[in-house]
Amino acid sequence: MLAVADSDSYLKWAACLLGNLPPGGTAELVVVRTPIAPSPEQIAAAVGGLEPPPVVSARSVRRLAERMRPDVVLVACTGPVVDVLVADVLGDLRPRPVFVSGLPGISVPATEKAWLFRSGCDLFVVHSEREVAEFSEIAGRLGGGGAVGLARLPFLRSDVVAGGGNRVVFATQAKVPRERQDRERILLALAELARLRPELDVVVKLRALEDERQTHNERHHYQRLWREMGEPGRVEFAAGSMHDQLERAAGFVTVSSTAVLEAIALGVPSLVLEDFGVSAEMINLVFEGSGLLGTLDDLAKGGFRAASPEWCEANYFHPPAHNDWAGRLAGLVAGGSRVPARSLLDGPEHAAARRRARLRVEVHPSMLRAGYRAKRRMRRYRISAVFRRSRRG
Repeated sequence: MLAVADSDSYLKWAACLLGNLPPGGTAELVVVRTPIAPSPEQIAAAVGGLEPPPVVSARSVRRLAERMRPDVVLVACTGPVVDVLVADVLGDLRPRPVFVSGLPGISVPATEKAWLFRSGCDLFVVHSEREVAEFSEIAGRLGGGGAVGLARLPFLRSDVVAGGGNRVVFATQAKVPRERQDRERILLALAELARLRPELDVVVKLRALEDERQTHNERHHYQRLWREMGEPGRVEFAAGSMHDQLERAAGFVTVSSTAVLEAIALGVPSLVLEDFGVSAEMINLVFEGSGLLGTLDDLAKGGFRAASPEWCEANYFHPPAHNDWAGRLAGLVAGGSRVPARSLLDGPEHAAARRRARLRVEVHPSMLRAGYRAKRRMRRYRISAVFRRSRRG
């Protein structure tokens, strides 16, 4: 298997998924160079104790695939990058590998956009029976794509229980809440908890440092906000491994983060904030009925709780026997005469979007100004070419 990731969250997912593969295979993991490629520190945190994968260009991914001739390519990337890699960069490999993609965290409600971008893949991996049902409905309605497979989120470890530490961990989410004042309210509630419970270490677990990129842009970075607020209390900030933080946690809180599932798996009492709404836009709709929803007042008082066992079984903690992604993958690899998945984005109406996405995998942040100059040169070339054609009539 060749696995290609493009951001911190997808890299963590890919590394963990490869670690859960059946024995006997070999795997190579790389990061494709895009504007959201993780920093060396983010890469180290994502892969744990494994050898950090190299960050390479899309052209190098192609050359590696030609040398490896992989049976499977795991495209662990954001949607537009998945589409470009499968359709353009790797699509004409012979023999054609099985293309696998998926989503690295909570995917409720399922979206048509996620399916469209990955409809060129033969297997789409999700992590709860609810997600399988919702994406299967979209697949049946829109067509295209391949099978939908079920896997337990690979970083939900059931063999470890947290030791009952003295810290409360707040897991940030880049997209929500969106407004600055809402984020300030969270920080003030954390500071109040630290004041009322001085025996606790209150830690804001960052997805990325201020100068690092992540899967989604973060408009109001928590650490920068804290400085601008005058640091009104005793709150710490940390990057690195979420698992390391949770092993020493007495409580966990978030607005919306897959890390709450890690906390549940480790037996850490948790809280999902509902002050800003419970909706698809807030990416917390899935927690209805979990028993974890609470308020900033609950946070300030340390009101953490355990998740409902019934909710857990229906959402991400299904019995291991229900996982079928590895069996589906083995069947696809064995079926040499299979019909490849059909991308719903093939066609002239999507050509412009694909060109924009292609730039995403060809331009590194350090080359953006060079890319801008190249774009201007190309524009001048096109104008002069049109002029020459008009002169010729």
